[in-house]
Amino acid sequence: MSEPIEAFKNAFKIPELKQRIVFSLVMLAVYRLGCHVPAPGVDGSALAKKVGGSSLLGFYDMFTGQAFSNATVFALGIMPYITASIIISLLIPVFPALEALQKSGQEGQKKITEWTRYGTIGLCLVQSTAIGFYLQSLGSEIVPNPGLGFILMCIVTFTTGTAFIMWLGEQISEHGIGNGISLIIFASIISSMPAAIVNLIRMIGTQQVNIFTAIVLVFLMVVVVMGAILVTTGQRRIPVQYPRQVRGRRVMGGQRSYLPLRVNQAGVIPIIFASSLLMLPGMLAQNLGSSWIGAIINQIADPAELVHNILYAALIVFFSFFYTAITFNPVELADNMKKYGGVIVGVRPGKATADYLNKVMTRITLVGSLFLTAVALLPVIVYVYLNVPDWMIVQFFGGTSLLILVGVALDTIKQIEQHLTMRHYDGFSSKGGGGRVRARRGA
Repeated sequence: MSEPIEAFKNAFKIPELKQRIVFSLVMLAVYRLGCHVPAPGVDGSALAKKVGGSSLLGFYDMFTGQAFSNATVFALGIMPYITASIIISLLIPVFPALEALQKSGQEGQKKITEWTRYGTIGLCLVQSTAIGFYLQSLGSEIVPNPGLGFILMCIVTFTTGTAFIMWLGEQISEHGIGNGISLIIFASIISSMPAAIVNLIRMIGTQQVNIFTAIVLVFLMVVVVMGAILVTTGQRRIPVQYPRQVRGRRVMGGQRSYLPLRVNQAGVIPIIFASSLLMLPGMLAQNLGSSWIGAIINQIADPAELVHNILYAALIVFFSFFYTAITFNPVELADNMKKYGGVIVGVRPGKATADYLNKVMTRITLVGSLFLTAVALLPVIVYVYLNVPDWMIVQFFGGTSLLILVGVALDTIKQIEQHLTMRHYDGFSSKGGGGRVRARRGA
């Protein structure tokens, strides 16, 4: 316990790292403050009561930090930006011009980021319009003065709010510590945890939830956290032999090293991407009312429905392989190993090495994607078989939200450790680990 505490103390001894941590915390505080700024023309308290009974809207509200249910200026959250990123990522392999732009270096990446911003604004315009009409349909107790003026106000308010969140996330990534967008989602989810714990205690007191169910929920939370840490840090270590080279009087190489392949190369990105895509039909379903089209879309969007969970699982597996294919290039890795004389023991250099790496990565990615899918679908099983009446409690004690929290926390800790080890400070697990969070060897 003393090692993590000492590591946090050391983090504030480094001026640059201290500045980055403080900057990130200030930006997150600004974000949380904005989540309480009410949007004009909407009764937030009445809307909160309406949304609270819906698993579909409640699931969306979890990613906005209750900004949607309270009708604040950040009601759309950061999800339009994530959806735009998904669309751009899917288009890059399809269009050679976009793929060439991505590989052109920093300037190409800036251009792709710029297009992602434009896509975000476009999605905000569509979603804010849909939300405006949806809020009007809920009645005069929520929107006292409906009409065109209210719709335009929703478009301006919600689009501006998401644009500001997007700017906050980029500032955190550039000047702070950790990934800004992930930290914003982290802050949104964790802000709801105290209320979920209080609701669970209240339901135990009113006998809506028995003690056995509460113990099972706590046990599942511990298991999910442990599993998330094991899979996130898990690696398959490929032995690589480099030849001995003599340069003058110096002998270089001639040693065996390891090529670490992460079991969960994509991290929590597949979960976030899949959740973001399935939220779009939900916004549409609310505006179609009780029509047959609305009923079908509601089946797709509602987290408590079977169709939704089948699509959710398929999207998680797809994005796990898709994101891994983008970030891991076995051909390029094999060429670099061949260039420096490195060989995998028992495998020929060149194409055979690339095929071997691709085969191994496919297998371990399948394991990682199945774990993500199991954790994401765990709340549905608990909701059905343990009969917990509150969907948000189930989510917080063993599902998507908990997995995202663990993944983002681990990534942020790794970045802090990099700063610490560069300046010869011990990290969060210095014993036997050289001051770094050690990876576990995957099966």
